[in-house]
Amino acid sequence: MASTTADTQSKSVLWDWLTTVDHKKLGVLYLIAGTLFFVQAGVMALFMRIQLMYPEMQFISGQTFNEFITMHGTIMLFLAATPLLFAFMNFVIPLQIGARDVAFPFVNALGFWIFFFGGLLLSLSWFFGGAPDAGWTAYVPLSTNEYGHLGLDFYVLGLQVSGIGTLVSGINFVVTIINMRAPGMTMMRMPLFCWTSLITSILIVFAFTPLAAGLAMLMLERLFGGQFFAPDMGGNVLIWQHIFWIFGHPEVYILVLPAFGIISEVIPAFSGKRLFGYTAMVFATLIIAFYGFMVWAHHMFTVGLGPIANSIFAIATMAIAVPTGIKIFNWLFTMWGGKIRFTTAMLCAASFVPTFVLGGVTGIMLAMAPVDHLYHDTYFVVAHFHYIVVGGIVLGIFAGLFYWYPKMFGHMLNETLGKLFFWVFYVGFHLTFFVQHILGLIGMPRRVYTFLEGQGMDFYNLISSIGAFMMGAGVIILVINVIYSAFKSERVTVADPWDARSLEWATNTPVPEYNFAQTPQVRSLDPLFYEKIHGDGKMKPAEPLQDIHMPNGSILPFIISLGLFIMGFGFIMFNMDVPDVAAIAVTVAGGVVTFGAMFVRSIKEDHGYHIPVERVKEIEKEVS
Repeated sequence: MASTTADTQSKSVLWDWLTTVDHKKLGVLYLIAGTLFFVQAGVMALFMRIQLMYPEMQFISGQTFNEFITMHGTIMLFLAATPLLFAFMNFVIPLQIGARDVAFPFVNALGFWIFFFGGLLLSLSWFFGGAPDAGWTAYVPLSTNEYGHLGLDFYVLGLQVSGIGTLVSGINFVVTIINMRAPGMTMMRMPLFCWTSLITSILIVFAFTPLAAGLAMLMLERLFGGQFFAPDMGGNVLIWQHIFWIFGHPEVYILVLPAFGIISEVIPAFSGKRLFGYTAMVFATLIIAFYGFMVWAHHMFTVGLGPIANSIFAIATMAIAVPTGIKIFNWLFTMWGGKIRFTTAMLCAASFVPTFVLGGVTGIMLAMAPVDHLYHDTYFVVAHFHYIVVGGIVLGIFAGLFYWYPKMFGHMLNETLGKLFFWVFYVGFHLTFFVQHILGLIGMPRRVYTFLEGQGMDFYNLISSIGAFMMGAGVIILVINVIYSAFKSERVTVADPWDARSLEWATNTPVPEYNFAQTPQVRSLDPLFYEKIHGDGKMKPAEPLQDIHMPNGSILPFIISLGLFIMGFGFIMFNMDVPDVAAIAVTVAGGVVTFGAMFVRSIKEDHGYHIPVERVKEIEKEVS
């Protein structure tokens, strides 16, 4: 039976954050972890651009360059962009649907800690002979024992562990959005960010599963003598490419769809208008998700699948541009005639639109199989990919950061510093990657650590490197903004500092532990805006004020994840110069920790606790 009073036992701050199952605190943890990995990968990018600043530079060795290029891509996609988007999904989605938490708070905490320990396991490779060096796609045979060193084992096990965390988080969001919406919030009244997060979570369930299978096969080959990819033993190296890209192309949409959702929240808020074509946007998102699983082989036009297969995937790749185009025009029509306020969030969102279009146009160029044979291994692909990832996903993340920051942290980011950050970063981005289209057309191969003088590449590489330093300077300005605002910005005490439209701006700032004292009654799309026009500006309650049930915190997610980390390291030890007995002992110890904690969780009755209605009234009085 649940306790009738809140747990008033004093906790240390560290213990509170290690044991929290509160979706808001987990959102902050995702934000911090993603930022740390983002900085790590960004520093590697700067080192690579220094190496390529002039012909025949010797700033870093070819081996180190291979390790940097592998870790940069792997960390940015798996350990930076994904958790930064999960930060907003965790914090915002329960608020937008009028829920008190996610469906499974314990599983939510478990997902974060498994992801985090998986990232740590991958990063440990630097201290054990070098990081993985086969590229972020880890193509075989480069990633087999014949060519790849110990760092590839950290890649395989780190991503396996991290992927489990992402997978369980995705399942959690699906259940939360389908089952926990406030009364009156039908599916077609959900904010676009909830829609894109729901579809992203479904993509995670279906895309991370083949990745897990592929990583398991590669682990068995590297550690235990499997022969899945060895042609001499009946294997096939193309199996890995098919498995990886069946995951890898939906992964692009796993990252970009939440960014689409953020843009679809920010543009209406700062245009003073309802999102144009809401229904079309929802169905366009569904179509993108469907097509996302039908285009994976456009990454494999040069492997010899044949003209029929290439044609089918080329047509599917071109077709996926149609629903994306619907979104572009809907954002433009939302801004058309609106009273636009160019805050930093709006600058990021508005600039997202033309930048992403440019990345999409080069994607259509690459969809033509004969042309792709010319572009495929050149910097043209690098430029295209970064216009999607940085010009799309990262700008969306920055828009969401400036937009939701006052709700997450109780104060605004400084707008002057914010706009300075935006222009330095945005100009640096275009300097870095636009000229890489030209480098690709000239014929500069990607994944090379140096180039010769007199090939027409010197000037463009110099410009690209200067742009990379401008992007780095922009990120430093953002960090300064965060620190400055923490000490100098006034506290935000109003619920809705932006005059926004959706439900997360209806709850108090800072957000109480229980989110809403009374579950709100939703009467329209853009429910808060509807109440501003047709009511008194406050959400109508769907229930009486009463005791609120909340989940207890738990250290078990941390312990389970730590056990997986130990177990993963134990498997890696089989390829180290240590006795097999030691590797078995570490692996078994990790398994005991993980399954022991799972057993404790399964037999321990934990019904949470209740916040008494009197305490709820006190909190509401304090924050109102």
